[in-house]
Amino acid sequence: MSNEHEKIQAELDKYNASVEKATAKFPLRDNVPEKGLYTPLDVKDLDYAEDLSFPGVFPFTRGVQPTMYRGRFWTMRMYAGFSTAEESNNRYRQLIAGGATGLSCAFDLPTQIGYDSDDPISEGEVGKVGVAIDSLADMEKLFEGIDLGKVSTSMTINAPASVLLCMYIAVAEKQGVPQDKLRGTIQNDILKEYAARGTYIFPPRPSMRLITNIFEYCSKNVPLWNTISISGYHIREAGSTAAQEIAFTIADGIAYVEAAIKAGMDVDKFAGRLSFFWNAHNNVLEEVAKFRASRRIWARIMRDRFHAKNEKSMKLRFHTQTAGSMLTAQQPDNNIVRVALQTAAAVMGGTQSLHTNSRDEALALPSESSVRIALKTQQIVANESGLADVIDPLAGSYYVEAMTNRIEKEALEYIQKIDDMGGAVVAIEKGYIQKEIQDSAYKWQMDVESGRRVIVGVNKYQIEEEPPKGLLKIDASVGEKQVKKLHEMKAKRDNDAVKAALADLKKAAEDENENLVPHILAAVKTYATLGEICNTLRDVFGEYEAHVSL
Repeated sequence: MSNEHEKIQAELDKYNASVEKATAKFPLRDNVPEKGLYTPLDVKDLDYAEDLSFPGVFPFTRGVQPTMYRGRFWTMRMYAGFSTAEESNNRYRQLIAGGATGLSCAFDLPTQIGYDSDDPISEGEVGKVGVAIDSLADMEKLFEGIDLGKVSTSMTINAPASVLLCMYIAVAEKQGVPQDKLRGTIQNDILKEYAARGTYIFPPRPSMRLITNIFEYCSKNVPLWNTISISGYHIREAGSTAAQEIAFTIADGIAYVEAAIKAGMDVDKFAGRLSFFWNAHNNVLEEVAKFRASRRIWARIMRDRFHAKNEKSMKLRFHTQTAGSMLTAQQPDNNIVRVALQTAAAVMGGTQSLHTNSRDEALALPSESSVRIALKTQQIVANESGLADVIDPLAGSYYVEAMTNRIEKEALEYIQKIDDMGGAVVAIEKGYIQKEIQDSAYKWQMDVESGRRVIVGVNKYQIEEEPPKGLLKIDASVGEKQVKKLHEMKAKRDNDAVKAALADLKKAAEDENENLVPHILAAVKTYATLGEICNTLRDVFGEYEAHVSL
């Protein structure tokens, strides 16, 4: 040991003695790290050149761009969509006028699972948690008056992602915007649906085919589009830990890359358009460390496992959303503070885009005033906090660097276990990932119910309060109006053209070597509905039945 380390060790010994004395007088609170401070010796094994380097330089621990927000802010991409396409279009215009720099579309449950609004299974759910999109006609209304050549659009859609993307492309063509000018993202991450969220349609293997078809089509025709947002957000919302969130998500990412390579694609042709979607949870420093660890893990996997040569293929770019599961119905104004802290974590962690949740979302879809506060939260952090003026502001913190290492280590151990099973698809089919998430969620809930984990206003610091006012309510007649519009559209369209397009799609689906995107796009342009297209594919692929963990 060098003289310098001997001096540090002597100081550390003195410090530890004082900690023991203080702990005897003031025992540690529940749920705090065993070590309150991390010393240089805790990170002495860190290779600064290999593990940290500089911002914008492999392994991108410190960010994917050399100057991060000193050059420009992250995209303030507010997630919105409810009721009808017309009402959502109005909200989008308000957001753009208020300073939002990207749109993020929320779809209702029937749309997410590939059913039309007039299907019996859709009754009571049309327009409730997002906008109802049945056909190209709805998509045209959704983006009416919005230049798709100038806006970046993210769509939170998975199982029917190919259909919604084709609708977007068709609307752009009608506006005169060519495919190679379109910018945005489709979530398109089906594996996390099986593991954590549940809006799946087809079994995993045909679903993977659809995803690789999208990769291939967009690499040739829509090169600026992010073809997948590999999502840890919903894994965390289901109850995972920070390390599990990035481990299971990166394992999914590995599966997508492997599937694309198996389909004959060059890794450097598509990997640069992959993006990720993380949750910003309440523990600010842990979240910053999680974001930093995720970049480092992905960079090394792409370089060492998949032999990517292009640096863009190694950069983990990500969107962040503040944690919906951490919003409380009790004392909803507290959620403004929670979201502000989560926003700070996302910014210090180096996100590329961000959605901030609204104060009243534990009670209803967000009201207009609440959405305004959520967007202003981002603008205040960007312009007033100083956090955006510094690249990787917590770099070198003993605590953050050590926690980055710890999360990386835990995540890599999970990834190795999944590799040993045969990959993410097999791990999901066996129910392994689902069970790990369930166990973590149970532990969290037990800590809350026992009081070991304090949730302000829920299990401590409660107050008597009046029911909140001004909540957004969806008109009960929305479903009826949507069904009426759908039936009117079907009566006007060329139904012979629709039948021919769907027959062509079915034939293409039966040929495993055929890319389905051009066939879906052709069907969309005839005004074939989402349900008709998905049912055609159901006839060929079947439907997924959930794995039940006992």
